[in-house]
Amino acid sequence: MAKTKTLFVCQECGYETPRWMGKCPSCNNWGSLVEEIQEKSEKKKGIAVVESKPIRLDEISYTDEERFSTGLGELDRVLGGGIVKGSLILVGGDPGIGKSTLILQVCNSIKLNGGILYVSGEESIRQIKIRADRLGIKRDNLLLISENNLGVIEALVDNQKPKLLIIDSIQTVYQEEISSAPGSVSQVREATSKLMHIAKKMNIATVIIGHVTKEGAIAGPRVLEHMVDAVLYFEGERYFSYRILRAIKNRFGSTNEIGMFEMKDQGLVEIEDLSSILLSESPGDTPGSVIVSSIEGTRPILVEIQALVSSTPFGMPRRMANGLDYNRIILLTAVLEKRLGLNLHNQDVYVNVVGGLKLDEPAVDLGVIVAIASSFKNLKTKPQALIMGEVGLTGEVRVISNIEKRLNEAEKSGFKYCIIPEGNVKLISKATSLKVIGVSDVREALEICLE
Repeated sequence: MAKTKTLFVCQECGYETPRWMGKCPSCNNWGSLVEEIQEKSEKKKGIAVVESKPIRLDEISYTDEERFSTGLGELDRVLGGGIVKGSLILVGGDPGIGKSTLILQVCNSIKLNGGILYVSGEESIRQIKIRADRLGIKRDNLLLISENNLGVIEALVDNQKPKLLIIDSIQTVYQEEISSAPGSVSQVREATSKLMHIAKKMNIATVIIGHVTKEGAIAGPRVLEHMVDAVLYFEGERYFSYRILRAIKNRFGSTNEIGMFEMKDQGLVEIEDLSSILLSESPGDTPGSVIVSSIEGTRPILVEIQALVSSTPFGMPRRMANGLDYNRIILLTAVLEKRLGLNLHNQDVYVNVVGGLKLDEPAVDLGVIVAIASSFKNLKTKPQALIMGEVGLTGEVRVISNIEKRLNEAEKSGFKYCIIPEGNVKLISKATSLKVIGVSDVREALEICLE
């Protein structure tokens, strides 16, 4: 006979406790513990009967058809060449960032011989049709259904046998056997586990869309990300049109690749040359404007960094950073004050990355230093120059990685000069039309860069 067990489960991290508490001891969130009823059936002790047997590695074979293209080159790049049959892919992102739009466009462009089943738990099929017409999507093998019951979804998959299954979103799906509400830790965990078994057993590629919390993590238990084969995060700012698709986990490819998109009226458009777009409106000869090179995934991107330094009317100067780490700006400002003697203690410092991108690579340090000093001294920077290098606390310019990729991108974009760390000069193995200038510390860099 089944036993009924009551537990209090944290809706943020999945922590379980037999009694209610106001604060979760695992993630320290208040009011996140919710009562859930779990039924466990009694099982007789005995020896389990093994019906399956292991297979030797050299006896297993596969073909190139195990992976198929999505039709979107940027998405294929992130996935490692396309979607693997029988894989389970989790796509997360902020509300309104374009997750459903991206997946719907994949349904239209994917190169697949077979049916596609799109299960929506948030929208009606008429609402999906309106968005599909706006995006110009016409596909005769795309089946739509608005359903939340996992049992009905499982029966429908068994009947239709699609080649691609899409669940939008996993937080709206529920199992009748579990008494907790849809979106709870138990429901999300069990629904994902069931979908994983369906994908592996029937060899159906499955894409599930997940919401994120205010901290930026996918809502539900952390085990959710461990069960799936790939975790993709769709990033971007609400007031900027650029979107970045980043792989956090990928069992069938690299996690170093990213995909670049731009949100337009007709949907998401792939961006292959982001550098030219970001630099198209650069003022170039204005004090405080510097072009740097940042590696996103495995591709170099040329980005403009702008700095504004002005005297403060208050006793405490302000430091503001948009697209860069605030603490890193404080550190680089301190280097300018200590090593170069710039009196920034009574100056407000504002630093901005053009285009709404977020840069966390140390290679942009030297560019930030030059931009702040240029604005403070009101001097223009060297024209058609690309500046890159990591800055240490003693003011030295340290070696950075992927120097040849950055130089190739600069040469393709029409730059004439590259200011790089002295240690990187000897690492350049092939000839370039750029005039490469090596610097060993920030003082030497400023003497070269500022005119």
